[in-house]
Amino acid sequence: MPVIQYPSWAEEMRQIFRSETVSQYILYGNINDFVMHKEDGATSVFTLKEYLFSVMFAQFDVILGYDRGQGIQVLKGETHFFDYLRVIDQYHGTKFTAMPSPDGDIKKALSRTNLLPGNPLAALELIERFVNGTLNKGAARIGSVALIIDYAHLIAPKGESVYMSGDLGSQMIKLLNWAEDTSVKGFVSCLLTENLLDLNDLISGSSYNAKLRITYPDKQEIENYITEVIKNESTFSSICQLPVSTLAEKMIGMNRVNIRSLIMRALRNNISLSIDYLTKAKKETIEKEAMGKLEYLETSRNLDHVAGHVEARKWLRDDSDLIRRGVTNALPMGYLFTGRIGTGKTYIVQCFAGECGIPFVELKNFRDKWVGATEGNLEKIFSILHALGQVVVFVDEADQATGKRGGGDESGISGRIYAMLAKEMSNTANRGKIIWIFATSRPDMVEVDLKRQGRLDVHIPLFPPVDKEERRELFYSMAKKLKIDIKKEELPELPFDGTIGGNELEGLLVRSIRKHALQQGDTTKTLTAILTETAKDFRPSAHTKALDFMDLLAVKECTDLCFLPERFAKLTPEQVDRRIGELT
Repeated sequence: MPVIQYPSWAEEMRQIFRSETVSQYILYGNINDFVMHKEDGATSVFTLKEYLFSVMFAQFDVILGYDRGQGIQVLKGETHFFDYLRVIDQYHGTKFTAMPSPDGDIKKALSRTNLLPGNPLAALELIERFVNGTLNKGAARIGSVALIIDYAHLIAPKGESVYMSGDLGSQMIKLLNWAEDTSVKGFVSCLLTENLLDLNDLISGSSYNAKLRITYPDKQEIENYITEVIKNESTFSSICQLPVSTLAEKMIGMNRVNIRSLIMRALRNNISLSIDYLTKAKKETIEKEAMGKLEYLETSRNLDHVAGHVEARKWLRDDSDLIRRGVTNALPMGYLFTGRIGTGKTYIVQCFAGECGIPFVELKNFRDKWVGATEGNLEKIFSILHALGQVVVFVDEADQATGKRGGGDESGISGRIYAMLAKEMSNTANRGKIIWIFATSRPDMVEVDLKRQGRLDVHIPLFPPVDKEERRELFYSMAKKLKIDIKKEELPELPFDGTIGGNELEGLLVRSIRKHALQQGDTTKTLTAILTETAKDFRPSAHTKALDFMDLLAVKECTDLCFLPERFAKLTPEQVDRRIGELT
């Protein structure tokens, strides 16, 4: 008996098959990747479809494939299938075998254009007739048939039942019948789809089929695959000075197809496989894999670049230390950053990204106009996040992005987004692995369940500086952000009192740079002089009521007293609510 090492999903599929309780399997997730097969110490690499018919279904008499682009493909048992087509032609007057291959090659004949139907309903009907007409009866005496349907979501797409009355409905009923009908022995159907949520709910929610997720490779699997890829590449050691284990760690979150592409591109173009190359290539790959729904954040900043927010910086710096030390049980499930516009919520998160030393991604607009596409996008994003092993996920303007309980729109998409996020964020197995960060100036518009303890454990409010020294520190920080070559003591005193946000100070600086750059002639002024003039004419935001309202919302959400400045720390919850009520 050969010693075979199966991938985890394949081993689970074999166990279910041996139980003889399920005849339909749905494989989803990382289905477009290579599969590594180990048998008696030898390693082979297949595409998923090749692996299914070469290994998983190797003992079947007939193996058929189908997708809407190629139609029916006979992967094994061509003679059995062609003989049955002759019987069909004889009794029904069809012409499936009317134009066989001139040299008598049945395989070539079956691959001829227009020999077999490509239309989904006609193709599935022919396959069903073949299965019912040959298994365990008839002249052929075939004992087993396997069917692999690629792009299954295009055969049974997500949609309302009212739109399923035509061919789509018939196609879906056939798939359901194949899963539920136990009278036909020896027939197995396997549906392939990248996102389970792209399939019609009647298929994906059926208890008669087995749903198996194919995950992205982990560090050890990546290391094994890299070893296989480079075993015959004599130039590898000259372009890569990193150990294979380090290389594998840097490639976590990528599938084998992308890993091979990255390595071979470097080998064939004599590009050094350095950390910089890997980081850039990984960023491009993950963003492409997520179809632009995730942005891989890189920054040269750290928390030293943040002015003010002393307690927030201390907390984040402590947590970044815990992340690097791997003390995951001491880390929060997530953070909620609140505060008025211009307090630097996004900026401090970007600086935290440069501090914690793990992949940091921003969730971009994942909504889609097509039914079910948004949920499919989220499912794809979650798969990538899990594959990264440890990652921080940033959701900016969270009040707009995260959906509402109960929907709030006709299609119900908002409610489904909320439900998917809530489920993913509350999975305690992800503690220290997937860390969520929400940022919003309107936390009251984020569902309470999403921002509760156990999902976003730490709520950090950010406030604008009040005293003169704090404002000056922020002023200098914004000048450094804009790469202005000016010393702190050269900055003018601000001629106005009260609170002012970083966005306003940045605006003041940009106006001054503009005036300085547009100067002509010999009578040029120094930037400091121009800053002084601009500051005199500058008007801070007049929307004080709205900004005060956002400050109080941040106070209300705060989870730790240390984050609150003295002017807010002594307010009781009742006083905060009363003042919020006065401003609304």
